[in-house]
Amino acid sequence: MALVALLSNPNSTGNKSLLPQMRCFCASHPDIFHYEVEQASQIGQALESIAMVKPKVLIINGGDGTVQAALTELYHGGHFADAPPPVAVLPNGKTNLIALDLGAEGDPIAALERIIEMARHDMSPHIVSRELIALSDGSENARPVLGMFLGGAGLADAILYCRTKIYPLGLPNFISHILAAFAVFFSTIFGLRASFLPKKGTPLRVSFVRNNELQGSFSVLIVTTLEKLLLGGRSASNDSKINGRLKFLAVDERPWSMLRALAASIGGKLGKNHIDGVHIKQGDIIRIDGNNSSVILDGEIFTAYDESPIVLRSTPPVPFLKIAA
Repeated sequence: MALVALLSNPNSTGNKSLLPQMRCFCASHPDIFHYEVEQASQIGQALESIAMVKPKVLIINGGDGTVQAALTELYHGGHFADAPPPVAVLPNGKTNLIALDLGAEGDPIAALERIIEMARHDMSPHIVSRELIALSDGSENARPVLGMFLGGAGLADAILYCRTKIYPLGLPNFISHILAAFAVFFSTIFGLRASFLPKKGTPLRVSFVRNNELQGSFSVLIVTTLEKLLLGGRSASNDSKINGRLKFLAVDERPWSMLRALAASIGGKLGKNHIDGVHIKQGDIIRIDGNNSSVILDGEIFTAYDESPIVLRSTPPVPFLKIAA
């Protein structure tokens, strides 16, 4: 038996400098079962071993891509039968969107100490439910990949641009993200095109089962099950039983649409009122069609082709541990 299990990816950005401290911390806390993986293919074996020690909490120490791989194996592997432990995520990696949604920010070791203290007591006040995004090509025998945040259209291009053009500069993450956001914004607003700027978005068709369809080029496309949409947007309705669990936000690739969305986001009004060129919806099944159009689910790239769409479905709720009070 172990109080908590810690699954670490030594290759994630944050762990390259932090992992020695993390190993030292775990060595001094025998109630932590620490398992390190070098690649995603080892996560199934890791969870099989972790299930044997029956931890109260499964802690993931890596970036969003590590979390995505672990959630996929946790969902499909059946290692914990029908009673998986709540999942906690340390603030690590470059984006940390999932960790931030669960209240984890700042020093990862301090967050780990907080989780251990919570695990020693009744955790029920801190356990929250989150549905996951199941991504597949829609075929009957497909094995979906699970995640919580998907970026597409111009947003996916911006993420790839940040990875290939900005991160190699060695700047702090928050500065890199600001530079990438400005590059996307100004290239769209002023129609600038150059090899050192993000490329123009590819047209997409987005279909909502039992609802309607959107078609066009978008500067931002987001599907998430996180509590908040990116840019501070609110979902279409608080009644997920009516509109579905997948929260969707898209902004047309037109200057005025982007400016309106930015102004509404700064003013805290995004999603409260109708804005031309800004689409906020919810659904249980979302289909994305495009010609060689990429989306990024928690750090992993997937591509929609003419006859091979990307289909997103929501899963039943999964327990997570929210670190913030």
